[in-house]
Amino acid sequence: MTNKLCFALAVLVSCAGMACSPNARSVLQSATQAMGDVTSIQYSGTGRLSALGQSHTPDAEWPATLVTAYTRTIDYSSRSAREELTRVEQTPPIRGGGAAFAGEQRQVNLVSGDFAWNQPGEAPQPALAAAGERQLQIWLTPHGFLKAALENNPTISQGPEGTVVSFTTGRFKVNGTIDGQNMVTKTETWIPNPVLGDMWVETTYSAYADFNGVKFPATIVQKQGGYTVMDLAVTSAQANVGLALSVPDAVRSATAPPINVRSQKLGDGLWWIGGGSHHSVLAEYPEYLVIIEAPQTEARSLAVIAEAKNLAPNKPIRYLINTHHHFDHSGGVRTYVAEGATIITSEINRAFYERAWSAPRTLQPDSLSQNPRTPEFLTVQDKHVLSEGGQSLEIYHRDDDNHNAGMLMVYFPQVRVLVEADDFTPPAANAPPMPPRARGFAVALYQHIQRLGLNVTTIAPLHGAVAPFATLRRAATT
Repeated sequence: MTNKLCFALAVLVSCAGMACSPNARSVLQSATQAMGDVTSIQYSGTGRLSALGQSHTPDAEWPATLVTAYTRTIDYSSRSAREELTRVEQTPPIRGGGAAFAGEQRQVNLVSGDFAWNQPGEAPQPALAAAGERQLQIWLTPHGFLKAALENNPTISQGPEGTVVSFTTGRFKVNGTIDGQNMVTKTETWIPNPVLGDMWVETTYSAYADFNGVKFPATIVQKQGGYTVMDLAVTSAQANVGLALSVPDAVRSATAPPINVRSQKLGDGLWWIGGGSHHSVLAEYPEYLVIIEAPQTEARSLAVIAEAKNLAPNKPIRYLINTHHHFDHSGGVRTYVAEGATIITSEINRAFYERAWSAPRTLQPDSLSQNPRTPEFLTVQDKHVLSEGGQSLEIYHRDDDNHNAGMLMVYFPQVRVLVEADDFTPPAANAPPMPPRARGFAVALYQHIQRLGLNVTTIAPLHGAVAPFATLRRAATT
């Protein structure tokens, strides 16, 4: 009893003249009371959305499109969200990547529990790979953060901008900053990315206003990988509107499709390796192999490597040619480093890759993180030739490319085949006219080929199907 009394007196003395430090739950409860205890939220606005990993140069901002209408509805109890937006391209056209489109583009993105899908029209499109991040984004919103933190053993610390409350949901750690007015001003987490590793995601909330009795920020800015992906000016918000989502049967029964690899011979010792949305090319030399492009993910690259070794067995992959740094074209480059290949890329990419690849990869370890080795680079500034044993290729830098400043294309003079990425995707039969920005890329590519005097007869694109050079000529000149 004496010991307990002494401890109680010591606590009173230590707290005398100052406020005792609050615990995480009391901070969260105070913020909930100040912001409003809601079951759902719907907010609308306008702003910009940017294409992650599609910058014109490795250290530039992600290229943005204008969002003319945006509405997001979240039901916290059912872990569901519906995002509707309309966007248009900027004028003049942006420099960088991201899918080109004409006029307005409308998107409807949904998640309910562990299921995610898109609704571009009547038929739902399963979005299996997006489910985890879309679910996480619910808990990165101001009210969502408070609810998730209260349910997941929160901890507390003091940060430079306020009280920091942290919790873990699944494999994701989430931090949130609460200021002196009990408003959530920032949330942050990390998600896996094939290029950046454990990629930092930061969302800031400012200019809180009273929207029909609930406090909600008028400005929302989210950054991923250090650059803005969303900048939204909120014009309206409403609490407790509800969201009744029914997961479509086609979404509930969907499974991830197997990685499809399909080869097409272009000439002696030369194959186009397709089968998906992004392609590669294999060139066989007497003592080694060269592969052009490592797109998307490690899984895709491992499938391409297996196909290459089947087509040309018992030879090491000495070089991987990376046309440009855009994430959908560089997501598997590390796989080739692990394989022992030297990476041929533009000079402007080397420092970016070395920095990006030094980041932790705890959320999704890959073969290189599990068996580290120092990457070897061969960088191209203007032109580089690999010629041996009757096989020859010429690598050219596209210094006038508005899609990517470090763009490389590869020409095989013996068979007059040009390998190029993103500047021209041969259109399917009866396809609509190319959007203006896409046509601009095609025109610039055609003019560059003419200036170099290359005698091209076949385009082997890294999107779309192999096509005669006349297809590019028509697209660029009519």
